[in-house]
Amino acid sequence: MSDASATGGSPVLRMESVRKAFGGTVVLRDVDLEVAPHTVTALIGASGSGKSTLLRCANLLEDIDDGAIWLDGEEITDPRVDQDVVRRRVGVVFQAYNLFPHMTVLQNITLAPRRVHGVPRAEAEARARDLLERLGLGDRHDAYPDRLSGGQQQRVAIVRALAVRPRLLLLDEITAALDPELVGEVLAVVRDLKDDGMTMVLATHEMGFARDVADQVCFLDGGVVLERGTAEQVFGEPQQERTRRFLRRIVEAGRL
Repeated sequence: MSDASATGGSPVLRMESVRKAFGGTVVLRDVDLEVAPHTVTALIGASGSGKSTLLRCANLLEDIDDGAIWLDGEEITDPRVDQDVVRRRVGVVFQAYNLFPHMTVLQNITLAPRRVHGVPRAEAEARARDLLERLGLGDRHDAYPDRLSGGQQQRVAIVRALAVRPRLLLLDEITAALDPELVGEVLAVVRDLKDDGMTMVLATHEMGFARDVADQVCFLDGGVVLERGTAEQVFGEPQQERTRRFLRRIVEAGRL
């Protein structure tokens, strides 16, 4: 049974035999992945295992060398597909907030809906204000990024990704650049998005969070999805020795 069928729906994202290399270094090796609607998939593994590259390939920010990727049943790696249209359906939040420093929070959030999607200003601003309110930033719409904490900036980056109503949200180590005391507020936002039914794939080093929130966990090692399953399966009864060694180190470091 496929990952998607096990959760009751055709996959939002499907990757088949995806290979990606940078020069002579192979970063992804024959990766297969299915992400069902309204689920959270956590990508775990050591730095350099291929997690971020997998996310960038899923959004076509990196061209794959072999294999194919489908979004809602459409092969988006077909050269005839408009990549800009695909990227409008897939939101991405990176480690760095990448907010425009000369724009207010509201201007940062409404830029893409207005310029790329042609959403009228009033409609774009209304959605932005609603999202900011839901994420605890309702009073910060006129602030500039340098007046926000790191956690607030990351929440604004998440709002910006949500403002275009994405079908899929990709989160790449979104707590990596935060001070420890700010991590919780950003992870709380991801929990709320899960409760709202947002389909997400996240690369994370927050193992406790991945265990609690993920419907599917994929352990990557050397560009290969070495193990996959529910959080209970992967964290509780890993089948691969490499996975067991990785998790033992996490436990010894007090991160799980």
